[in-house]
Amino acid sequence: QVQLVESGGGLVQPGGSLRLSCAASGSTLANYAIGWFRQAPGKEREGVSCISSPDGITYYTDSVKGRFTISRDNVKNTVYLQMNSLRPEDSGVYYCAAGPPSSLGFYPYAYTDWGQGTQVTVSS
Repeated sequence: QVQLVESGGGLVQPGGSLRLSCAASGSTLANYAIGWFRQAPGKEREGVSCISSPDGITYYTDSVKGRFTISRDNVKNTVYLQMNSLRPEDSGVYYCAAGPPSSLGFYPYAYTDWGQGTQVTVSS
């Protein structure tokens, strides 16, 4: 089991940037597939990006391709989500999730461990 803590959310204007962090403890994050999900009020949780283990192949949902970048720092046991050119529709609570390598993808129930989430609000 791995414990996950997200940070880096906040209020940003459209076109701005944020970098979310997902810090892990209790286990080595490099052994897990990691996914970033978001949930806006009244909407289902949706997958945003994920990174495979151990080879670090990355995937993005179409709406964030070219704007978001997921990366992993194995020394710091942390996964990041760099978000650029933010839009109001990117707003929501962002969660990171970890699971066995077979979890890779945007199906939330495949992941076994979740952080508490961090709020991202994109508004002028």
